[in-house]
Amino acid sequence: MKASVSALMPYPFVPLPHASTGPLQGLSFVVKDLFDIAGYPTSGGNPHVLARSGIKTQTAPAVQTLLDAGAECIGKAQTNEMAFSMSGHNAHFGTPINGAAPDRIPGGSSSGSASAVSNGLCDFALGTDTGGSVRTPSSYCGLYGIRPTHGRVSLALCQALCESMDTCGYFARDADTFARVGRVLLGPDPLASAPTEVVAIQALFELMPEPVQQALDGAVKIVRRSVGKIEPLTPELPDLDQAYWDFRYIQGYEAWQAQGELIESAGLVLGPDVASRFMWSKEVSAEQYRISSENRARFRAQWEAILGNRILVLPTVASIAPLRDASGEEIERERQLAHHLLDIAVLCQWPQVSMPLAELDGAPLGLSLLGPAGSDLALVELARQIGKSVGK
Repeated sequence: MKASVSALMPYPFVPLPHASTGPLQGLSFVVKDLFDIAGYPTSGGNPHVLARSGIKTQTAPAVQTLLDAGAECIGKAQTNEMAFSMSGHNAHFGTPINGAAPDRIPGGSSSGSASAVSNGLCDFALGTDTGGSVRTPSSYCGLYGIRPTHGRVSLALCQALCESMDTCGYFARDADTFARVGRVLLGPDPLASAPTEVVAIQALFELMPEPVQQALDGAVKIVRRSVGKIEPLTPELPDLDQAYWDFRYIQGYEAWQAQGELIESAGLVLGPDVASRFMWSKEVSAEQYRISSENRARFRAQWEAILGNRILVLPTVASIAPLRDASGEEIERERQLAHHLLDIAVLCQWPQVSMPLAELDGAPLGLSLLGPAGSDLALVELARQIGKSVGK
């Protein structure tokens, strides 16, 4: 095992019982260290939380579902501290290696999960996505990844960050494995009719730098060849700048409600970037939260009117992964631009799949499929169809 990639937490290995047969037989996986697994502690990416954890006696339902389907869990993966960052850096445990671009950050907060899959340590990995924590490292590390419909996959026995935004997603290197896991973890879609029409909004691509737009042109052509047609839409877009701040206020308020008491009562020592986010979150008022929640409802209604029962093709993030030695300011600029794309699924509570269909400067760049609530498996199966068409 490539221990040097720093993807996994250095816990003693605990063999977990798993079914000897099933749809995931023969596949191995790791789990983001937010989920409880019997026999392991849970750190949440923070050594003080780890010290307080003790060895867990129960296994999170999402993990158990995979074990019951025949998959083998081989360990727990690193996470950005308290899941409140998207860089992949962890001030306490280091930065996992991006297997597709070792000179670049892996993205977070599901950094270790993406690193483990991209470095071939396992076949797939469980992560969480609140504001982009599966989709971003999927794009950066050249993986398939999904943020499911909010509430689609259980988050019981998983450390919370933002209750109304947290989701349980996963990564895989290839389209077939991605679909196999999806059929088990997601289950059948509840929709009466699956979306089949695929659309695109050029204005979303034009938010990106020109080199990114050019790199994604080829990826869009791959999708078009696979689905037959992509219908162009030219709607008036909802205010994406306002949506970004609504996302920040909702996330910040709920994050402090979830973790603030622990941070203050236990005197948690946090990395500088995470500490500053929590201190900002502490100052978000109930009134700001109320207003942003009302704005979120309007934002979702606007996007429901635009998308209907269709699938939207859009960039996953703003660019390729920043270099490992990039400044905090550079990473923050990329994060803010990416949120104009990432926040659509978050605020609408919709599923989004990122596919590894493009490259720029030798590094991966993801293209996404976003669909209405409950269309998760339809997106996964379409991603499989598209990926298979180009041998991915």
